Amino acid sequence: MCGLSGELRLDGQPADVAAVARMTAALERRGPDGVGLFSAGPVALGHRRLKIIDLSERGAQPMTDPELGLTAVFNGCVYNYQELRDELTAAGYRFFSGSDTEVVLKAYHRWGVGFVDHFAGMFAIAVHERDSGRLVLARDRLGIKPLYVSADAHRIRFASTLPALLAGGGVDTELDLVALHHYLSFHAIVPPPRTILRGVRKLPQATVRVIEPDGTSTDKVYWRPDFTRRAEHANWSALDWRDAVAEKLRVAVRRRMVADVPVGVLLSGGLDSSMIVALLAQAGQTGLATFSVGFDAAGGETGDEFHYSDLVAEHFGTDHHQILVPTVDLAPAVDAAIDAMSEPMVSHDCVAFYLLSQEVAKDVTVVQSGQGADEVFAGYSWYRPLAAVPRDQAVENYLRVFADRAHADLAAVVSPDHLIEADASRHFVAEHFAYPGAETTVDAALRIDSTIMLVDDPVKRVDNMTMAAGLEARTPFLDHELVELAAACPPELKLASGGKGVLKDISRTLLPDEVIDRPKGYFPVPAIRHLSGPILDRVAAALHAPAARGRGLYRPDWVTAALAAPNEERTNLGANALWQVGLLEMWLQAHGI
Repeated sequence: MCGLSGELRLDGQPADVAAVARMTAALERRGPDGVGLFSAGPVALGHRRLKIIDLSERGAQPMTDPELGLTAVFNGCVYNYQELRDELTAAGYRFFSGSDTEVVLKAYHRWGVGFVDHFAGMFAIAVHERDSGRLVLARDRLGIKPLYVSADAHRIRFASTLPALLAGGGVDTELDLVALHHYLSFHAIVPPPRTILRGVRKLPQATVRVIEPDGTSTDKVYWRPDFTRRAEHANWSALDWRDAVAEKLRVAVRRRMVADVPVGVLLSGGLDSSMIVALLAQAGQTGLATFSVGFDAAGGETGDEFHYSDLVAEHFGTDHHQILVPTVDLAPAVDAAIDAMSEPMVSHDCVAFYLLSQEVAKDVTVVQSGQGADEVFAGYSWYRPLAAVPRDQAVENYLRVFADRAHADLAAVVSPDHLIEADASRHFVAEHFAYPGAETTVDAALRIDSTIMLVDDPVKRVDNMTMAAGLEARTPFLDHELVELAAACPPELKLASGGKGVLKDISRTLLPDEVIDRPKGYFPVPAIRHLSGPILDRVAAALHAPAARGRGLYRPDWVTAALAAPNEERTNLGANALWQVGLLEMWLQAHGI
């Protein structure tokens, strides 16, 4: 719903309000409805507002409660804020607004760093204590809302986007070579806390960071599902699991209708978004606005899924908007999407979501979207082959199906100056797989995908592209209670029916079979998967630009060969390898790095 920024000085100097103002200005598209700044000695906070709950100025931020001695900035939505408000009122708190921001502020006073345990929602939060000088940063369980941090001996800064931190100045923009390894191994995913830049870190998801006035800090990880079977589910049948998941999903969808503005749905025509529409219709929602996007075909690949989205829209009588983007409009949209990226993201879905969001924002301010269902309910093709893999062979087998390329193969792409000797990406996966819990290989794969990889690919992609249009996207499949239940569900029930078996069972009473049994789809952008014409020219220009030559990221012989055969080399999951390396260079140049 917003963008936030701030600075805490550690050297006894007053906060640089001008720098915070620059960071806040860089967040304007995330919050076009209002702007606010707060400063008091060593701390300054900035906020851009997208009005969704309590549309009056009483909900403006930064929000200060002088009686409690607290000031907060907040991005996201606490869906259960009304219930928490009632609980806090019963405890003696008085409210001056109808916003969820004020609930966040008073919840912190009531429960301290444990306040996040009470929230059902998505959020990035900064709270400053007037009397102690302490600063507290927090991020939601699934990392749906971002929070970037930069620090040196003099100050700590934070913002909702990485480019906002750059606008503040003083950021170390040298490349993080471990992050580069991850980028080229995990289809552009750089797991937290790293980013592609050495001087910027991400607050990890499900983390509360308490920063003292002298800069010392402690992190508390407050949520981590263990992906094991629970005793209370020992006698559950497949029907019991279906009914329990269906009820949690109904609650998740209903929660995400909380708003003082209309809420629509991004309807791809796939199972996940179609289920959201069906459940809203079942709950009595009428006049629901739905939106689909399509592109011209290229390389023999169709560019839309309108047949399925039209089928669902007609079945439920939605107010449907079909958006067709001609190829001629794609090249300028690529640059606009790259400009909107907090970090480089290679999925061609970014361009689709960017263009779709620009159109959707003309009609609604909030949408529900189906992201996360594949990672939570085992919808991707690589999970099923892992079912027979012994747990002690999980790391190698996961990397075999998930990683873009082997560590040894990076030397053919990356220049020697930017290579690292260690296989950092394998080490990261091995470390994560070694955590307690996740008894089977499928459990381990689902755990890393739903709590790590998901955060920095589809979730970040949707947040960046929708918020660039002042549009808030809500993801019911990432409701933390639903994710907890899915983590405890036996893998064989999720793998059934070619993946997402539990969801498909629920859908039989909700959706036409043609939608349930269709081949898995996505937001296709064929002109990027099959590079040619203006988009290929754009990639070539970036890789030949003086900035790229000076940086020397890639081996010139590899670049020359890739540009000569732009659609020949594919990553392990079928992505265009030239687009992957070109996108990083385009992002670095777009942000002046």
